[in-house]
Amino acid sequence: MPKKIKIVCFGGGNGMPKAVLSDLKNHNNVEITAVCAMLDSGGSAGRLREDYEITSPGDIRRAFIALANVSPAIGELFNYRFQAGELKGHNFANLFITALELSSKNYKKTLLEMTKVLNINPDHKVLPVTLTKSHLFAELEDGQIISGETNIDIPKHDGKIKIKRVFLDPPAKAYKPVIDSIKQADLIIIGPGDIYSSIAQILLVQGVNNAIKQSKAKKIYVCNLMTKYGETNNFSVVDFFKEVEKLMKSDLDYVIYNNRKINQLRVSNYKKKHPELMDQTLLDGIQNYGKKMIGSDVITENGPIIHDSKKLVKIILSICKQ
Repeated sequence: MPKKIKIVCFGGGNGMPKAVLSDLKNHNNVEITAVCAMLDSGGSAGRLREDYEITSPGDIRRAFIALANVSPAIGELFNYRFQAGELKGHNFANLFITALELSSKNYKKTLLEMTKVLNINPDHKVLPVTLTKSHLFAELEDGQIISGETNIDIPKHDGKIKIKRVFLDPPAKAYKPVIDSIKQADLIIIGPGDIYSSIAQILLVQGVNNAIKQSKAKKIYVCNLMTKYGETNNFSVVDFFKEVEKLMKSDLDYVIYNNRKINQLRVSNYKKKHPELMDQTLLDGIQNYGKKMIGSDVITENGPIIHDSKKLVKIILSICKQ
């Protein structure tokens, strides 16, 4: 029986789970470890984190749901968001994970129970990048310090001022199984996802960069399709991957980016629901990086401007054979 490909996926928000995990789980020749950002400070997850002094359940919930093998009804239940009363705004899965963590007082047990409840293939794991109760900060070019993931994600400040750097305070220590998974990986996939408010939460955790550097795995970055106000205004694919390399403190082997021109009407329609998104990511300067850059049509045919998971995973698995 052929050895399975060990793949570690880094991400936060909806990007990585929907773009990568949703189809990758359907391939029998892979073992997936999804490593999740844990420092949400807004919304349901942020409220639960503050009220109960726990790690944030938001991003880890999305990875669990992406890897789940359950009926549509159970999938809808775990995605359900309450619309009224004291629970207004809370997501059922966030409440469920919080209750598991508080009742078990053992995060490893919480992870195992979620894996069982959602009937996740035992070859696949969902891990928190850290259990440290830290916070994310951004320093802007004018010296302002922005506190908390949600204030970086949804800026109350002038979003035209560039982010100079991001940092964690207090420093966060990596969850040990994450380091073990990175060391054993054949492939490390970063993104897609917001660079500063999501991906940075993972790459800034102590021990992660060193493990990536020591790993013999091929390192792949999946570039965002569009730029985002307050984080990546006017970014090109090169700008995106250079920021990721700066956070990683090492080089990527491959960058997968979309080279299909998106219809402007489709962009306009999508931005009505997502006004924080600005423009299609620029392709300037790509020719200077040779075989490292893998450009392809990786978006869905119509509707929301999101990655087509099947197209993307096909490219990812082809890299394994190189």
